[in-house]
Amino acid sequence: MTSPASCKIKSPLAIAIAAAGLAASGLASAQGQDDLEARLAELEQRIVAAERRAEVAEQRAEAAERESGQGLTDDALEERLSAVERQASGEEGFSFGAYARSGLLIGEDGKSTEGGPYVTPAGSVGGAVGRLGNEPDTYAEAIFNYKMRFDNGAKAHYRTMIADGVRTSNDWTSEESNLNVRQVYAEFSDLPGFTGAFENASIWAGKRFDRDNFDIHWLDSDFIFLAGTGGGLYDVQLADSWKANFSVYGRSFTDFPIIEEADPNENDTDSFIYTANNYFGNWQWMVNGMTAADNDMRLLQSGDTAADDGFHTMIAYHGDSFFGLSEGNFKAAVMHGQGLGAEVKGLGSNGDLTEDAASTRVALYGTTYLAPKWRIAPALMAENSEDRFAEGDEYLWATINARLANELTDSFEMQYEASYQYLDFDPAGFMGRNAAAGGYTKFTIAPTFKPDVGGFWQRPEVRVFASFSDWDEELNDYAADDAFGSEGFAGSEWAFGVQTEVWF
Repeated sequence: MTSPASCKIKSPLAIAIAAAGLAASGLASAQGQDDLEARLAELEQRIVAAERRAEVAEQRAEAAERESGQGLTDDALEERLSAVERQASGEEGFSFGAYARSGLLIGEDGKSTEGGPYVTPAGSVGGAVGRLGNEPDTYAEAIFNYKMRFDNGAKAHYRTMIADGVRTSNDWTSEESNLNVRQVYAEFSDLPGFTGAFENASIWAGKRFDRDNFDIHWLDSDFIFLAGTGGGLYDVQLADSWKANFSVYGRSFTDFPIIEEADPNENDTDSFIYTANNYFGNWQWMVNGMTAADNDMRLLQSGDTAADDGFHTMIAYHGDSFFGLSEGNFKAAVMHGQGLGAEVKGLGSNGDLTEDAASTRVALYGTTYLAPKWRIAPALMAENSEDRFAEGDEYLWATINARLANELTDSFEMQYEASYQYLDFDPAGFMGRNAAAGGYTKFTIAPTFKPDVGGFWQRPEVRVFASFSDWDEELNDYAADDAFGSEGFAGSEWAFGVQTEVWF
């Protein structure tokens, strides 16, 4: 027999689920088809979790009825219903998220081979190439969240993220492990004391990735990656069409040579990044100021003076169509930095930059369907930097990449990727490296299996692949310690393998 608790629990839950579905539908025009697919997948997971929590609540309600010998009071029942609805909406309770990839890369000689999005000489300065059929590592992130809502309306979110990455294929990798706690923070929102411009703002502190980082997934490269330990405010409403985030992040440069005048007991320096991230509709303008105590006391390998401060800015546009040509989405950005800001992607992460370093980078990607079963995601990223690690050096690189997929059945698709990178480097003798110029080309074909195809953001999936890579011979002489030019890896290389990728 169905209890009264069971009947009442299911109805509000259905209402909550329907409301969430309508909200997801409303986001379609604002975020584009691919963003919608990602949010719908997340919504489906929340619904499943909500149904499970509802079942547990029903069982507890029935148990309470049996123990008391009578039905629940209206107040007690409403309290239980409210708790279930909050959990169904994702506003309260525990949740778990993950990203993982793991695969095997086999060379044409049947042995392991070099690989990775940063395999080319440009990888040393952030120049990535296409990642499909080009990853020999295992990397995993486990994200633990707990959300609370208080009687006064305030909300709290606590997150811990653990990650590890290895390149060995062994089952036991403790000696090679890089296990690390990458995020630990708390964030509060809807605080009763926040009014005016701060009414919808949230405050946070701890170690984290900035909420508004965004990337080009197919190159395994962020447009911008701001992370570290610090605190900040999100969503300060400065005007009707102007919202801003403010933060300070700290990072550390450690274990570096020091000049004789420096204190021999002081061999580290802290880097601080002060950020104002402004949003005007689809436009984003980010401004960063950086400082690093005593970093100018470092003895750079080139003999030049290290930067102890810097400036960085980015202008980005988050499009809700495929460059205005069709349904889909796109993102585009231009970044410029000087001094410590010349590391334009990983803000504040590089202490080896000279005080005269300057870099400019452009990046964009888009996703759309060419036909009902064919989708494409082109991407472009390019950068020019000067006086980066030594006076007079110059690094120029540009990558063009395209991921194409053909959805053949509900659980199988063919994926293809073409990637080309041109680079022209003059390291000015830095680390004994030689000037080099040339191109790198990669083509990949990857039959892909997944529980449900549809969109570039649908995971999990299992791929088998074949990749062909070739590059100009001159690039083999750039450095003695990089992959290019190493024995058995000098161009015109085939690689085969299998890989899984998961996120939720």
